[in-house]
Amino acid sequence: MTTIFSSMKGLNFNIVQRRALRLGSKKHFTCFCTKMTMKPSSNIWIRRQQCPCGDWKCFVKYEGNDQTSVSSQLIKNETTSTSSSSEAVFMPYVGQIFKTDEDAFEYYSNFARKNGFSIRKARSTESQNLGIYRRDFVCYRSGFNQPRKKANVEHPRDRKSVRCGCDAKLYLTKEIVNGVTQWYISQFSNVHNHELLEDDQVRLLPAYRKIQEADQERILLLSKAGFPVNRIVKVLELEKGVQPGQLPFIEKDVRNFVRTCKKSVQENDALLTEKRENDTLELLEACKAMAERDADFVYDYTTDENSKVENISWSYADSVRAYTVFGDVVTFDTTYRSITYGLLLGVWFGIDNHGKPVFLGCALLQDESLNSFAWALQTFLRFMRGRCPQTVLTDIDSSLRDAIARELPDTKHVICSWHVHSKLSSWFTPSLGSQYEEFKAEFDMLCHLEGIEEFEHQWNHLVARFELASDKHIALLFSYRTSWPLSYIRSYFLARSMTAEFYQSLDEFFKRILSGQTCLQLFFEQVGFAADLRNRSKEALQYMHTKTCLPIEENARSILTPYAFNALQHEIVLSMQYATTELANGSYLVRHYKKMEGEYLVIWISQDEQIHCSCKEFEHSGILCRHCLRVLTVKNYFEIPEKYILFRWRLESSLVALEDRNGQCNSDEYAQVFHSLAATLLTESLFTKERFNHVHRELSRLLEHVQNMPVSNEFASNMAANNISES
Repeated sequence: MTTIFSSMKGLNFNIVQRRALRLGSKKHFTCFCTKMTMKPSSNIWIRRQQCPCGDWKCFVKYEGNDQTSVSSQLIKNETTSTSSSSEAVFMPYVGQIFKTDEDAFEYYSNFARKNGFSIRKARSTESQNLGIYRRDFVCYRSGFNQPRKKANVEHPRDRKSVRCGCDAKLYLTKEIVNGVTQWYISQFSNVHNHELLEDDQVRLLPAYRKIQEADQERILLLSKAGFPVNRIVKVLELEKGVQPGQLPFIEKDVRNFVRTCKKSVQENDALLTEKRENDTLELLEACKAMAERDADFVYDYTTDENSKVENISWSYADSVRAYTVFGDVVTFDTTYRSITYGLLLGVWFGIDNHGKPVFLGCALLQDESLNSFAWALQTFLRFMRGRCPQTVLTDIDSSLRDAIARELPDTKHVICSWHVHSKLSSWFTPSLGSQYEEFKAEFDMLCHLEGIEEFEHQWNHLVARFELASDKHIALLFSYRTSWPLSYIRSYFLARSMTAEFYQSLDEFFKRILSGQTCLQLFFEQVGFAADLRNRSKEALQYMHTKTCLPIEENARSILTPYAFNALQHEIVLSMQYATTELANGSYLVRHYKKMEGEYLVIWISQDEQIHCSCKEFEHSGILCRHCLRVLTVKNYFEIPEKYILFRWRLESSLVALEDRNGQCNSDEYAQVFHSLAATLLTESLFTKERFNHVHRELSRLLEHVQNMPVSNEFASNMAANNISES
């Protein structure tokens, strides 16, 4: 801010700043604060922005994410005062007519902003017959400051004035024409005796620094949550997606607003505290009522020394049942917290056999301490009858890491790569500048290295090259290195829960449950609806075409879900590009025929049909890798051994009933018909360019027509149009 102000010509920074504070719209702020006590605040959920590095001044702006908070979508819809100024505004002229004097003031204000100054209302003249019939609008530097009587203080403040006798003005006169009142410009001058401001400077004038009502409410909520003013400004910048210093107000405006509202806020705090306590009790009563209706519903809570609800957690019968099948890998998402209630939201998810999130449990925690996270973990395990997951995925959080180490000592802890990558821009763009994109590309490559020694060597090279040895965030990432790079976690079972598609599904789940509810009970109801398996649509058994004609592929198609089969099929297709070399002990070296990657060792134990690959893909995802599949093909296997088709990926493990599975046979017949027809059509269309263009045009038109046709229930389960067209 100081840099911007100091570049202004002919305008002293201190003058503008002090003038800004004197011209703060206290009346509007007071009205807003009074109104705040009259209506309940909406429940606002924001993404946790405190950086895990431990520095409270450090915050995170999430890369590629324009929804820093779920409620920010509502905030972004507000209409700011600058929107009207983007319209074309021409210089006013004598005789120009307006319907009202306010229309004229707005027009002149927009013109002033475009031209580097602001205006104020000067005098008005009225009569008995016409009422106010003249309005004078002048440049903000018009006139001279009248000397004030100095207060009887030891060190009176000597405030300088921005007024310099500027003669720029616009005078309005009212007239009545055919019974209709209108205003016309009777006098206009655009001659200034001071320099006009540039675009990025004029926005900082007091007349254009407005705190909209949505921002005012947000500021008060953040202030009540304990955020200092500088952090409040940073949060608003993040939510609106603007660069630092580009809000339509400055930090001192926020400070003045909070100070002006302080008395009203203090009065309102008692009401808000009572509302929070009442809403928390209502949530507890809702849990009790649910437990009475459903004996399999489970919940638990803790109270503080005043017997007030502190932490609360719950889960459903469907969730407990889902955990028995898909509880091997769980994601504990602690991304969001409620500013209104001061609670951290923790949600447990599994990943089902269709690659979709399964709700397993929910917790609202008073804080982010080790004890709170430990209680959440203990409670979740108790809900799930003491069975620990193989792997738990979380964000970077030292308290959560310590809680997992204490409560789940035999569970592998993984930091989700999405959480790491989403913070990179916020962490390293300021220090690297134009080098950031190059850094990110090297960082991405480093994340996928398979060897630990190679990772650490390349890490040291990365740190040295970009001079990050003293960077606290680089040190933080390295301290967590056993939990996020592939080289360290390649043998941990993750069940494909770190894919982009899975995290998009998680984001959609949060959008469904985190809206602007006014109480926790509504939140509880929305979570219950989203978690109820009866509200999930049936998984259509889409047509799965074969690509290789290998018996292994055909066998897998009849057992796996489309999601799992597509993953395995990808490996089957690629396996055909690999050559094998049998070793003396019966193991195999497998390499790509173009030597695009290194060799992999596949250990084959024929006695009990055991197969293991050095790439660890099966241990990582539960899907056999291309290297193992190549060896099985060489060994003349026509089916994948039973132990290597996990129950969690099979059709029979689906939580929701599938559509008619007999449709697959009909789909095969349809596919054969289309294959034959398409082959003939392709042959005929390649004779001339005219034929090809005609076929392409007609097929495109036909495809569009078919896609717009309604799908009857009879055929919905038999075929998926996108897969058939792909085949």
